[in-house]
Amino acid sequence: MNSQRADALATLIDDATRAGLLPLGTSRPVQDVRPWPLVLMTAFGAWLAAIPLMIALGVGLESVVRQGPGAYVVAAIVLVVAVLLIRARGVALFVEQLAVPCLLVGGGLLGYALYRDYSTQTASLLLCLACLVVAAALPRDWLRVLLGLVACGLLGLGIVDSTRDWIFENDPTQLYLAWMLALALWLGAHWLQKQAFNDGRGASVAAFLESLSTGWVLAILLGLVFWSGMTFMLGGALGGGFAGEVAREVTRHQGVAWYAQALNGVSLVLATAAAAWAGWRWPALRQLPAIGVALVLVVLAWFMPALGPVLLILAYCLTSGRARVAVAAALAAAWILGSFYYQLAWPLASKAALLAVAGAVLCALSWLVMRGAVLHLVESKPVSVAAEHRVARMGVLGGLLLVLLVANGGIWQKEQLIAKGQAIFVALEPVDPRSLMQGDYMRLNFVNLGVLSTLASVDRAPGRPLVVATRDARGVAELLRPYTKEALAPGEFLLELTPKDGNWVLVSDAWFFKEGEAARWEKARYGEFRVMPDGRALLVGMRGEDLQVL
Repeated sequence: MNSQRADALATLIDDATRAGLLPLGTSRPVQDVRPWPLVLMTAFGAWLAAIPLMIALGVGLESVVRQGPGAYVVAAIVLVVAVLLIRARGVALFVEQLAVPCLLVGGGLLGYALYRDYSTQTASLLLCLACLVVAAALPRDWLRVLLGLVACGLLGLGIVDSTRDWIFENDPTQLYLAWMLALALWLGAHWLQKQAFNDGRGASVAAFLESLSTGWVLAILLGLVFWSGMTFMLGGALGGGFAGEVAREVTRHQGVAWYAQALNGVSLVLATAAAAWAGWRWPALRQLPAIGVALVLVVLAWFMPALGPVLLILAYCLTSGRARVAVAAALAAAWILGSFYYQLAWPLASKAALLAVAGAVLCALSWLVMRGAVLHLVESKPVSVAAEHRVARMGVLGGLLLVLLVANGGIWQKEQLIAKGQAIFVALEPVDPRSLMQGDYMRLNFVNLGVLSTLASVDRAPGRPLVVATRDARGVAELLRPYTKEALAPGEFLLELTPKDGNWVLVSDAWFFKEGEAARWEKARYGEFRVMPDGRALLVGMRGEDLQVL
């Protein structure tokens, strides 16, 4: 505790004592003053020591836990011992840290036994209940947060249909409704906390609910983020890896059920409730600019079903002083807004128009706020405050100019490369037809890329490598070898490679085009590049069988 917080707590205790809420002689609780490096090193040693112990336990008791009730007995013993060690006072630090991996092993063994003997839904719900019981028995807030997160995730898994793969094949509407049930339970827990335990007699229960609900709501936010799919530009970063495929599958299957259309209405109602709650708790928001922002978010929530519940969480946490959860909710809302880009049911131009209109309205409201603040400052605020606001406006303007400078600098570089680079063509190889067209881009696989297999991996390479290439009379290039700083022969030139999904690619492995033009670009047989003498290259177009412009 820093001195400022310690003084505030001491003042609070003194005031409560004088008011009769606390008995005379109440003192500030003793804080853990052990240096965190010592705790970290001890925890590391305890975890290393726990690994062979757990392996020995598993080998010795394999016949006991494999069949029958033995797994439940061993799991219960391990969990009880771990809880008692964590609750014990004065126990050695090493023993205390050793209890955490024991807690994980006991929980994992209990999960193994439950999923072995019961259906996925039943086992998930029972394991969720076990997490809540263990969290109630533990005195550590951070463990309660983690157990709350796990319990909420298990609740979601227990609600969805277990007869199909819940990530790829299950109707995601069920998963959305599971998160809505979890959200209702979270709100109900906070109502119970305030109504029944808002005094000194229920402080311990209120503290338990606070820690548990923090992990619970973080799981809801993570679940809604996952349900919404990829956010803006993440598809290019994730590529074709497992995370990217999961995100694409979830996005692709949204709204397949007839009742999925009702999710938009649920989101709209929750976003409206968030705006009403914020206006009720913070009367200063009952003015035109704030109402305008709320209306924009409510309209966006109609098109993005995951946005409404996140806005409700954000409003509640902001108005109740839960700043860290509010930050997490704000990040989740930003993610969900970006995920609107990947809703393939909408044309790209329509999505861009909606977001552009929303941005223009928000800019206009911001201008109105600044305009009103300037008039108010001129009338009643001192010069120093006006100067501070002037500096803030200059900072915002400077940031905007910097963004425009960087963006236009990149555009200028690409235009120079297109104007001054020499034109070459690289032949395309067929790719899997099922992956040829995905949304509004085409996967590319260039001929003669076997030379790239001799290069160092992306992780070990000190920079972007270069390859030596040559071209024939038509301008069709052929990759020869990796460049090792040797002198180039006449007619040879350099090409710079780009990292993508842990591999090296030739500038890009995708060609983006306007929606509805798939038939035009499926005739492509060559990629058209512009190359500078230093190897920098840019993919500028596609050519047909005879290098004709498509």
